[in-house]
Amino acid sequence: MEKFIDRKKELETLRKEYNRKEASFVVIYGRRRVGKTALIKEFCKDKRSIMFLATEENETENRNAFKDTVAEALDNTLLSEAQITRWETVFDIIAGECDKAKERLILVMDEFQYLGKANAAFPSILMKIWDEKLKSRNIMLILCGSLINMMTSQVLNYDSPLYGRRTAQIKLQQIPFEHYKEFMPQESQDSLILHFAVTGGVPKYIELFEQTEDIYEGIRENILSDTSFLYEEPTFLLQKEVTEIGSYFTILKTIAAGNHKLGKIAGVMEVKQTSLVKYLKILIELDLLEREVPVTEENPEKSKKGLYFIKDNFIKFWFQFVYPNKGMLEAGREEYVFQKIKHNFIDNHVSYVYENICREKMWTQPEFSHISFNRVGRFWGNKDVEIDIVAYDSIGKEIIFGECKYSVNPKDVDILYNLEQKSVYVDWKKNDRKEYYCIYSRSGFTKELVELAKKRENVILLL
Repeated sequence: MEKFIDRKKELETLRKEYNRKEASFVVIYGRRRVGKTALIKEFCKDKRSIMFLATEENETENRNAFKDTVAEALDNTLLSEAQITRWETVFDIIAGECDKAKERLILVMDEFQYLGKANAAFPSILMKIWDEKLKSRNIMLILCGSLINMMTSQVLNYDSPLYGRRTAQIKLQQIPFEHYKEFMPQESQDSLILHFAVTGGVPKYIELFEQTEDIYEGIRENILSDTSFLYEEPTFLLQKEVTEIGSYFTILKTIAAGNHKLGKIAGVMEVKQTSLVKYLKILIELDLLEREVPVTEENPEKSKKGLYFIKDNFIKFWFQFVYPNKGMLEAGREEYVFQKIKHNFIDNHVSYVYENICREKMWTQPEFSHISFNRVGRFWGNKDVEIDIVAYDSIGKEIIFGECKYSVNPKDVDILYNLEQKSVYVDWKKNDRKEYYCIYSRSGFTKELVELAKKRENVILLL
């Protein structure tokens, strides 16, 4: 059964738009399976609404389907039997319905980008319909789409005919880890981390793994089998968004293998750095990649320390463990790949996801409520110094240095001492700051470290 989790901020945005005195025009977009349609259905469930799903068929088929959807929703027999050749005819009926009823009408056009793909002039047609028939009426128009590039070009970009019409937009992101337990309330924290490392916050993926307590069997069943749902998922995600899918796959595979610097990525691929820029930009726009700089950098865009990381847990897992082993899987050597994953999953994948979870948790962790900070991220610098967490107040003097350890053994005092040594390399207000040290550990802490933390108010230990 499909669960509806979180999305409080997005629902509040939709409620405000619904309660506007004027007509509202909302754009909702984001990658496939992230829960856009579920959000809209949750919002509309107690309201008067018409929900139309566009397809990749031609414009005539979509227009007829739209007519039938509207006719059924409004119980309009004349419209259902009519032969129409213009979109305006159906929108005239909708406008009339808005005038008759006091309750606001919600009109949803899901997978909107297919209408513009079928007819490049459709955004112009809708612009005219909005300006002449809808914007002065009691209506809430929601355009929703899962092809980010198309939604951007057809609706959001400055050169789109619809630019300037929207009253709100929502780029729907994955559900954060703090809500993950609501999907699997029976699972332990450790099990939740393992599942999150594979599925990320994509509701559809999470549902597949809900019934598999053992993460490895879930991987075997839902990913490694060539008949499984997720076996070719990244191909489906990218093939409608980009051309030259092979180039994007090579970049993602190279980054998943641990190459994060632009020069290193280009070197492994044996291409010029300049030839990669456009591909990296598109992958960032698609929410599959992110460029990070040390959290203390004041001008991130101009920083020469930028590193590229795969943003999506499932995509990272797939390009790290599935794509490089496709030949083995298709040759029937699933067990070999399965054992390889079991051997490397924790150290090469989960431990890094755990770091991201810890950084995310800091914003709401009560143990930090007395410390002021408005930036959280990682730090790297010269001499190969890396710190998992650095959090500070850009206009204050407090700074937190943190380490995240996803291992089987309790952490000892050497972790703290090593962290203190590394903190020296962070120059931010070096001679005028108050330092705190936090250590996240999956397996707890030794008695010695616990006793030391009791004596020092600037040391925070967290499980």
